Amino acid sequence: MRPQTVGETLARGTIALAKGSPTPRADAQILLAFALGRERAWLVAHGESFLSPGQTERYAALCEKRASGMPVAYITGFAGFYGREFAVNEHVLIPRPETELLAEEAITFLKSRVDPHAAAKQLFTVFEAGVGSGAVACTIAAEIPGAVVEGSDASSAALKVAQHNARRLNVHTRCTFYCADVVKRTNERSYDLLVANLPYIPTGEIPRKPDPVGFEPRLALDGGSDGLTHYRKLLAAAPRMLRPGALLLMEAAPPTVAALRDLTAAALPDSTVEIRHDYAGMERYVSVRCAAGRG
Repeated sequence: MRPQTVGETLARGTIALAKGSPTPRADAQILLAFALGRERAWLVAHGESFLSPGQTERYAALCEKRASGMPVAYITGFAGFYGREFAVNEHVLIPRPETELLAEEAITFLKSRVDPHAAAKQLFTVFEAGVGSGAVACTIAAEIPGAVVEGSDASSAALKVAQHNARRLNVHTRCTFYCADVVKRTNERSYDLLVANLPYIPTGEIPRKPDPVGFEPRLALDGGSDGLTHYRKLLAAAPRMLRPGALLLMEAAPPTVAALRDLTAAALPDSTVEIRHDYAGMERYVSVRCAAGRG
């Protein structure tokens, strides 16, 4: 077989991925750039360059994985989130674009509390339940120099990924992650900000392979019979964890957000509880502003 150019290889890859991916062209580009150790922009400028047989074989193997349904992020080992790149593997959920909206509200909230006239740097305490890859926790730490972030996860393997990402972004000195089923019972600290992206898919509705979600860890997906088992645990601890005036953000699936709002309103009756929408206009997460004088 004669050597293939970058352009020809991309065309073949796009065709090969067309049946199993909603974005075959983009996936073909990402995988070829990864196989060649190049940026995607390089592919556009070097469409007539030839691949070596080894590069062609490697690219074909990557396309085969993607065609099986495996998410691109698990193949390359990286996913983008809030303008940064995070290491991911099969032990963590892949950060979603929708979750950037939750991170944005968290960051905006902390920035609004910065006193420009303060003599010393202000410190804000942040807790993330279900830290996963650390995308949200590390992003908050990177965007807010005064943020001291704690995070929990039930998976020790996921915590290793989060710790790795904290080191990669040089925020590890302000990030502490530990293994716990949502929250440690011995945790008596209170926080300015509490965020959570806990498992929220009802047990009977968890997708199976070749659906890309079926490749993600079940521990990070299974939210119990109604998808809210883990959020009930968090809300039981929330009254003692939230400082007066604190913000609580909890992501869930559109079908379960309304029920999560109702649970939250019952657990935190003196707070303002609202539902936020994602880019598609779907109900995505619950935003809770605690009363300034609560506690």
